[in-house]
Amino acid sequence: MGNTLIKISVIYFLIGITLGLYMSIGHDYVLTGVHVHINLLGWVSLAIAGIFYKLFPHLAQTATAKVHFWLHNIGLPVMMISLAFVVTGAGGLFTTLLSIGGVVTVLAIYFFSFNILSNLDKSP
Repeated sequence: MGNTLIKISVIYFLIGITLGLYMSIGHDYVLTGVHVHINLLGWVSLAIAGIFYKLFPHLAQTATAKVHFWLHNIGLPVMMISLAFVVTGAGGLFTTLLSIGGVVTVLAIYFFSFNILSNLDKSP
């Protein structure tokens, strides 16, 4: 699971950096919030989680880790795509999806945090 999260984080890094370049070239910074969240919650957070799961493989074997993995990888894309639509003027359904994606992503971080706090010291 650690390797997979690190690889996914690199994809988010590529997307976030490319979005930043696009905004700079066009001098249009409407998507700054999307850029920042992709880099923080996609690149940084998933890379750190992947490193934890590589350094402490017993953490990756828990049900909590699996829930974290799936919630993070479902919630974050829903949140980022919806945020892009909301900040460019499309509200309605995208505002609702943004909220749902945000809640799912926050739940993922809670599961990750619970896993670390509960199981880090239980190394085999």
